[in-house]
Amino acid sequence: MAEQTAAAPSQPRQPRWWGSVRARTTLASTLVVALALVAAGAAVLWVLQRNLVDSAGLQAEVVAREVATQVAVGTPFDHLNMPDEDDRPVQVVDADRKVLAAGDDLHHAPPLADFARAPHRPDGHDDHDDDDDDTPARGSASEHAAFRTVTLKLHDDHSDQDFQVAGLLATSPTGQTVTVYAGASLDTEQQAVDGVRDAMLIGLPALLLVVAAVTWLVTRRALRPVEGIRAELAEIMGGDLSRRVPQPASRDEVARLAQTTNATLAALEKSTERQRQFVADASHELRSPIASLRTQLEVARAHPHLLELDGLIEDTVRLERVATDLLLLARLDAGERPRAERLDLPELVRDELAHRSGDRLPITADLPDAPLPVSASRTQLTRVLGNLLDNAQRHAGSVVRVAVRRGSADSVVLDVTDDGPGVPPADRERIFTRFIRLDDARTRDEGGAGLGLAIVRDVVHRHDGRIEVGDADGGGARFTVTLPAAPRPTEPVPAAP
Repeated sequence: MAEQTAAAPSQPRQPRWWGSVRARTTLASTLVVALALVAAGAAVLWVLQRNLVDSAGLQAEVVAREVATQVAVGTPFDHLNMPDEDDRPVQVVDADRKVLAAGDDLHHAPPLADFARAPHRPDGHDDHDDDDDDTPARGSASEHAAFRTVTLKLHDDHSDQDFQVAGLLATSPTGQTVTVYAGASLDTEQQAVDGVRDAMLIGLPALLLVVAAVTWLVTRRALRPVEGIRAELAEIMGGDLSRRVPQPASRDEVARLAQTTNATLAALEKSTERQRQFVADASHELRSPIASLRTQLEVARAHPHLLELDGLIEDTVRLERVATDLLLLARLDAGERPRAERLDLPELVRDELAHRSGDRLPITADLPDAPLPVSASRTQLTRVLGNLLDNAQRHAGSVVRVAVRRGSADSVVLDVTDDGPGVPPADRERIFTRFIRLDDARTRDEGGAGLGLAIVRDVVHRHDGRIEVGDADGGGARFTVTLPAAPRPTEPVPAAP
């Protein structure tokens, strides 16, 4: 029981809701929106406050200029027309800081401020004449006002209030220079800013709640196909590779993921089926020589005088060939790249022909004297040539031909032809399938397992080449292998004298 439990595939644990992509996306989006709203709200409040303060300063400057104009035209200080509102205090102060005129609440109050001798513009730049004298001429007022924000208490029963105060110099016709202070209450500005801030504080949580809910629902809807794909893949893990994951009708990334997953499952199913067929065919091919060997050995044990060594050797050789072919195909399927070296293809053909023995028919060679180098594995390329010649020997009627020539676009071509029945066009692709032999080949077979041409195609493809089957001149089959020509070796740079 313990072994079964250990061998069972472990199911992935479902993540808790706060660890899901949906929750993390919702939290991240809500946090980003919250930060953006807080920053935007702070900027709006700052701009609103500055505009209201500037507006109050403009109102104070207008009042100060009205009073300064009265002083400049010679209106007595006790007859100045002062605003009577509590939120618009005015004072007229001489150079000795004595209050000459003021509103009802500021007769006995000290000067509102002390900055008229060094006025400042709202933009922070000082406004001084070249001679550094801001005192206006007789019967005129200063062009520039200075601004300060001060806190005043106009009545004993009232709390302190903030005012934006404008200070302006004015000179009467008699030559007396005074400072006119006029204030504008900032209470309305503060109320407006507080109202906007309170509205933002009330609306922000509600807005963030809406953002979180919408993000949660949208993410849930977007990830629902992904969950369907995951659930279907979990079912497919049971071994039924013919099933496919659901593919959404949309054309987004999830649909492309489902399409790619289905393509992967199709390739995996095809690979698995091919592997199963390969194992079945290999078992079938190995069963016959093994059964024959066992039968002959059992007969030899019972009747030693009936032992046939030739048959035992043939079956053993066939077993060795099948095992070697299967091992090579396994290495090719695993993606093993050939160990390439620079080879002269005509010379390789000459060596192979010199080592062949026991061929049923003579082999005619048409090889150039000039070298035609390729970059390939000597062992694998020799195997390709040997398999093609063995196939031609099996099907030829009287002669087998092999030729090497230069192709187009820096390629080298190997042709192996025979004068046999040829290969029908419908079977020219099927003959490269593993363990596939045509009917004529089965009648003439002398131990082949149907792996030779499959090995040829796989090796040629591993060398970035191609193989084609056509008709030979005068009848028969022509197998044409095209390989890339080897690059020219880099010549060493001569040393400087």
